[in-house]
Amino acid sequence: MRQGTFFCIDAHTCGNPVRLVAGGVPPLEGNTMSEKRQYFLEHYDWIRQALMFEPRGHSMMSGSVVLPPCSDNADASILFIETSGCLPMCGHGTIGTVTTAIENRLITPKKEGRLILDVPAGQIEVHYQTKGDKVTSVRIFNVPAYLAHQDVTVDIEGLGELTVDVAYGGNYYVIVDPQENYAGLEHYSPDEILMLSPKVREAVSRAVECVHPEDPTVCGVSHVLWTGEPTQENATARNAVFYGDKALDRSPCGTGTSARMAQWHARGKLNQGEDFVHESIIGSLFQGRIEGITEVNGKAAILPSIEGWAQVYGHNTIWVDDEDPYAYGFEVK
Repeated sequence: MRQGTFFCIDAHTCGNPVRLVAGGVPPLEGNTMSEKRQYFLEHYDWIRQALMFEPRGHSMMSGSVVLPPCSDNADASILFIETSGCLPMCGHGTIGTVTTAIENRLITPKKEGRLILDVPAGQIEVHYQTKGDKVTSVRIFNVPAYLAHQDVTVDIEGLGELTVDVAYGGNYYVIVDPQENYAGLEHYSPDEILMLSPKVREAVSRAVECVHPEDPTVCGVSHVLWTGEPTQENATARNAVFYGDKALDRSPCGTGTSARMAQWHARGKLNQGEDFVHESIIGSLFQGRIEGITEVNGKAAILPSIEGWAQVYGHNTIWVDDEDPYAYGFEVK
């Protein structure tokens, strides 16, 4: 009988949940986090479903598993889990995981205030600040981000023809900017964005192919980023990110912010060293910046960083037992 006990710590990053699994996940085979991610999906995806889906989770639930480092120079590894699967990279998840792990002494940093982390998308560096026992901010130096496809035209039921970009920031994003058939985020309700997003993702997935040139397991459009005018004077831009089947990110989205900075840089709207303050659908903010310029397999790319905060709010011990008819969760679609 498949069953388990999982020790979790719950937090949120700028409004979006992060459930850190501190214990209960078996050792994962593989030399890299990309390999361990594939092994987890093949052998232990029931753990993700049990902890992310209802009745223990919900449509927006995200989480992480802290693992030993894969690389000699790393402090730890992170596996990202959510309702849609195991993401190659998750920005809000990293901020929440680092905050939770440092405050609860789950990771001992080799250098105070800095962590090197192995993630499925590669290796990232994180700087964090503390005040007493609390982590007050986390800045992620993310994997290279780039504009993958520009000016892709698709026809969307309920909107008409849209022209969109696709950018990579750790995951692949469709970016929908204001245009003739989309006036901007401020003109649409969350329910309307939730209704339209799957149509956009499906149409763009049919129109273009997205496969990371350095890791073919990182593939496919997973997120849709809708843009609009910011509501706060200190914000550069505003967005709402759709993921999974019916989730809207409450945070400004870290990999989405990275993807959008790559798009802006490719279009000449953002330069290296300039700040990019990204506002979420609930008004929370990430501080983004282009730290450097690089290439990904010959394609121009940026080295993005994102800064945000998280708040730990509880500890959980979750039992999963086959005698429960909903042991491995469910989704209401």
